[in-house]
Amino acid sequence: MRLKLSVLDQSPISQGMTAEEALSNTAKLAEFVEKLGYVRFWVSEHHDTQSLAGSSPEVLIAHIAARTNRIRVGSGGVMLPHYSAYKVAENFKVLAGLYPDRIDLGLGRAPGGMPLATMALHDGRPRNVDRYPEQIDDLLGYLHDDLDSAHPFYGLKATPHIQESPSVWLLGSSSASAILAAQKGLPFVFARFINGEGGEYYTQLYHERFIPSRHLSQPLSMVATFVICGETEQEAERIASSLDLSLLMIEQGMKATGTPSPETAAAYSYSPFEIKRIKENRKRMIVGTPSQVKQQLIDLSKAYKTDEIMLVTITYDFQNKLRSFELIAKEMMS
Repeated sequence: MRLKLSVLDQSPISQGMTAEEALSNTAKLAEFVEKLGYVRFWVSEHHDTQSLAGSSPEVLIAHIAARTNRIRVGSGGVMLPHYSAYKVAENFKVLAGLYPDRIDLGLGRAPGGMPLATMALHDGRPRNVDRYPEQIDDLLGYLHDDLDSAHPFYGLKATPHIQESPSVWLLGSSSASAILAAQKGLPFVFARFINGEGGEYYTQLYHERFIPSRHLSQPLSMVATFVICGETEQEAERIASSLDLSLLMIEQGMKATGTPSPETAAAYSYSPFEIKRIKENRKRMIVGTPSQVKQQLIDLSKAYKTDEIMLVTITYDFQNKLRSFELIAKEMMS
């Protein structure tokens, strides 16, 4: 079984970098990994943050798909509880009409930002996350023009009328998301880069409880994980130290203006608690040389019973990021 590799990019902003540069880097990365043979390129949705520039995956998907030729492009993901299922269906039908058989619609229920941003997205109204399962049904109905006859909007069509609807995936980092994906008969992506614990079990639950649907006859799953690869183990650790510190800053509510440099990380005075947190956060990450990364990716694919892994790479220096993806691709093909 050949392992397929994909990419999730959050358009990270390094300290001293502008958001414009971060968005440009995301597009450059998509072009780069397409040439290396990566299968998918997904972008994320985050609000009111100085560290990540990707707030509108639909817009970014359109730009990336226009600059690439083959790679599948999608959202990782659209936070559906913020939006009308009808409008999301229209957005992604337009994308699928422009780029046939290349668009993935990854869905999540997380807020993607702090409470103030959530309130603004809902015009001050409460966010009803309990409707998420119902919203998924509505979205699928709009995408495939098969709303239930009892639906209050029965007869309504999401336009344009296209030949092939986008592929829908459910994203999650808990058992609830895995079970929901199984119940809906949809593909599932476990976000290991968010939660380093329990992923194997949650994915197993998905496979065990999967109910075939018109969208998918057999369970299909992926795992997304932080990955940083360097020429040497020492170099990989040096590059990864930026992400180590960045995650700590987020966890502790420290004011962050972007991903810190390895030099900043080296100069930081870590408390015993913070050292333990770095060790704990490494459960979400794969860091090492090409051969080390390859073996860990293979082990991960076996543990999750998947033939595709989505890599999430955040580095201070964009060239280190490009090199990481290049080293992995060359090693996996050897």
